[in-house]
Amino acid sequence: MKALVCILLLLETFVFVVQQQVDGGLNENEISQQISSEDGRQNPPQTDTLRAEASTDSQQYCNLGIPDIHAALRELTATVTEQKANIRELTATVTEQKERNRELTATVTEQKENIRELTATVTEQKEKNRALETQQTFILEEMNKKSDEISNLTLSQVELRKENRDREIAFSAALTQSSSEHIGPFTTEITLTYRNVFTNIGNAYNPITGVFTAPLKGAYMFRVSVHGHGPTIAGASIFKNGEHVVVAYDYQPQGGLNSSNGVVLILEVGDVVYVRLWSGRRIYDDQNNHNSFSGYLLFPLR
Repeated sequence: MKALVCILLLLETFVFVVQQQVDGGLNENEISQQISSEDGRQNPPQTDTLRAEASTDSQQYCNLGIPDIHAALRELTATVTEQKANIRELTATVTEQKERNRELTATVTEQKENIRELTATVTEQKEKNRALETQQTFILEEMNKKSDEISNLTLSQVELRKENRDREIAFSAALTQSSSEHIGPFTTEITLTYRNVFTNIGNAYNPITGVFTAPLKGAYMFRVSVHGHGPTIAGASIFKNGEHVVVAYDYQPQGGLNSSNGVVLILEVGDVVYVRLWSGRRIYDDQNNHNSFSGYLLFPLR
């Protein structure tokens, strides 16, 4: 029974010492004092008989091979101290790892922000590229339209020039080329042949017959001038298809006679225009080309 009480006492002391080491730690002297105090509480003053029995029991316990409690407590204290050091190192390692994790989290957050900014920049650039491509497409389409318009205009101009060349009709001619001569008077009207041709665009005027033949339907302008010497009257008329139209006429007893006249005529294709000298009238011409006949197409008609 006493052995059991002693073992329980030792166990209680062991648990208390361990708890103290964990909570703040006791040194070896404090542990010894604690054990002595516990022995004092558990073993009040006894009689000599009890001391003798206790001595006998202690000797028996020692003989039973119970380990030295002080040595065990010292080993336990060293183990607890080492564990506390390990815990402190582990705590420092965990704290350092947490700091690294926080730094890594901050770095990851920063990288995410950079990625978001880069994504926004790429998206903006894509929008600009699409807008630029749209603008370039529009410009190319407009350029193609302008090119087509220019091509069509060029073709139209070529066709118009060709058509205008076909419509370019004009002539101008005088009676004589170099010699001086009087023409008339005659007993009947005669058609004058203006042989000194200055211009004959379209070849509508015939210098052999003195007749202009309309190649196109249109409005034509004609002019005639006459020159002579008095007292013989100088006079000539423009005819269209055998009908008298206008006259250039002058008279005075002596000196030079000069007159001119003009008319715009609507001609069909094949209509003819010419100048006729009146009967009994006389005109004079020389290298100065006083007498002339001219005409040109003002504009064609449909």
